[in-house]
Amino acid sequence: MKDLLRIFKYIKPYGKYAILNVLFNILFILFSFLNLTLLIPTVNIIFGIIKPVTIRPDFSLNSQSILDNLNYFIGHLTTIHGTFYVLIIVALLFIVFSFLNNLFKYLGMYFLAPIRNGMVRDLRNDIYNKLLILPISFYSDQKKGDLMSRMTSDINEIEWSVVSTLQMIIKDPLNVIFFMIVLVSISPQLLALSLLTLLPAGFLIGKIGKSLKRNSEKGQRQLGVVVSTTEESITGLRIIKAFNAIDYAHDKFKKINHVYTKIMIKIYRRKDLAAPLTETMAIIGLLIVIWFGGNLVLNHKLTADLLLFFVVVFGRMIPPAQSFITSFYNLQRGAAAASRVFEIIDAEEKIEEKPNAVSKKTFLHSIEYRNLGFQYNLDNSRVKILDDINLTIEKGKMIAVVGPSGGGKSTLVDLLPRFYDSTEGEILIDRIPIKDLVISDIRDLIGIVSQETVLFNDSIMNNIAFGMKNIHEADVIAAAKIANAHEFISEMENGYHTNIGDRGANLSGGQRQRISIARAVLKNPPIMILDEATSALDTESERYVQQALTNLMKNRTSIVIAHRLSTIKNADEIIVIDNGKIVERGNHQSLIDSNGLYNSLIKLQSFTE
Repeated sequence: MKDLLRIFKYIKPYGKYAILNVLFNILFILFSFLNLTLLIPTVNIIFGIIKPVTIRPDFSLNSQSILDNLNYFIGHLTTIHGTFYVLIIVALLFIVFSFLNNLFKYLGMYFLAPIRNGMVRDLRNDIYNKLLILPISFYSDQKKGDLMSRMTSDINEIEWSVVSTLQMIIKDPLNVIFFMIVLVSISPQLLALSLLTLLPAGFLIGKIGKSLKRNSEKGQRQLGVVVSTTEESITGLRIIKAFNAIDYAHDKFKKINHVYTKIMIKIYRRKDLAAPLTETMAIIGLLIVIWFGGNLVLNHKLTADLLLFFVVVFGRMIPPAQSFITSFYNLQRGAAAASRVFEIIDAEEKIEEKPNAVSKKTFLHSIEYRNLGFQYNLDNSRVKILDDINLTIEKGKMIAVVGPSGGGKSTLVDLLPRFYDSTEGEILIDRIPIKDLVISDIRDLIGIVSQETVLFNDSIMNNIAFGMKNIHEADVIAAAKIANAHEFISEMENGYHTNIGDRGANLSGGQRQRISIARAVLKNPPIMILDEATSALDTESERYVQQALTNLMKNRTSIVIAHRLSTIKNADEIIVIDNGKIVERGNHQSLIDSNGLYNSLIKLQSFTE
């Protein structure tokens, strides 16, 4: 429930619409009541159930006085103009009241729409923004499909539950309260008796509601598994087909989908119990009212027209009461979805910027790793990735990082733009700890070209200019030429405006990598990180990309993680990392002469090639 209250805080910017919604709902209830009050005396007079009141009664705010006054006016009109005339007048009034009744009902919903959609839009914006802010380490424990499910199905669930709840807390309670006031004014005894019959239904509904919330949470999580499995299958479709695993993948999905279906069947069976349960108890209550009220009429403690009016009003109170209970069920489902959404919004931002962070727009001297260590939790135990790293990279130098897989090379460079934060020691840029700097300024100083090229389903132009403002096409073309990409882009049907498909699916691996390099060139950062940028390429593509990388690294400080050691022979310093520690350092020739791990890697690679 706490999460749902947080959802309702999103209503605050739409207060004026909420006020208008309440106003028109009150008018809707008022004209609904006027239709009812007009019906009873009209039937009484026209069909001669009671004699018209000939002396005008005093008016007061109670049911008997209102009905007596209506009896007087309708009887007076019938006496003067006849029954047919009164029928026409009453019919016209019914039409007018019904039109106004439905108009105000529509206007109430009209002003509810911006609240509903505005809340959902703001909530979705907050989730997406949080997903962008959260550190990369957050995603190592999450399934992509489950996060997508929270952004889509959970938000939709909240949207519908919020709509029904807004109705519940505005229109339906107003309806019920207004009608109960009328019923109290007619006969408090009858009302108390009728409400007593609804208490068992209320108790059962409360029990079922708690069960519904638990099952809804299971359902939403299982839907996340369904979406995640679908996303993984689409991504790995080549492997599924290559290993003839279509039947295996399909059977796995059917099992997951079957579990989700069973949960949803249980949810809907409980949810659909609300309306018939309420209606059954309401009918029982109505029969008791008629029996007890009939006795009151026979004993002259209540008039027949008031009993009839009580029964009609009680009947009109049942639909909003049913809607109220259905909304309660929806609220339980919404609470389950809200808790999953707020798990993301409340996730810890481990990479935090200090309130008084220093702005830094230029790189002047050096990067220093000082006594650096990094570890993370795995199954409640600490796993050390880097240990006591000390390294200084002077401006304009090219530093290569090599070593066996899993040694900590990528973690070493990921700490520099603060994708993660070190657990020991610190990194300094121009002698200032990076934790004291504005995060966006650090990342503005750094360009990254990784082994896994990340491109978006957009044009080549927008992929190269990604994240940059006020970029002209000429600048993009110049960057593409440096990246050795202009030639193949120009040969495409729409040139730089060609859409490259999902993740650049319409391009070869070498072409994707060169567009990634062009993006880094256009950004023009003083520090470049190249994380095995050519390791996944064929020989011809590597030649083009390596030439582009050479152009990119000119006059820049570069940190290169190398898979193919032949590409880093000219590095100013080569750092060899094994098991999280620097085990060797020097230039290419000195490391060959030392006959250590680097020399072993060179020989192994020469043999395999």
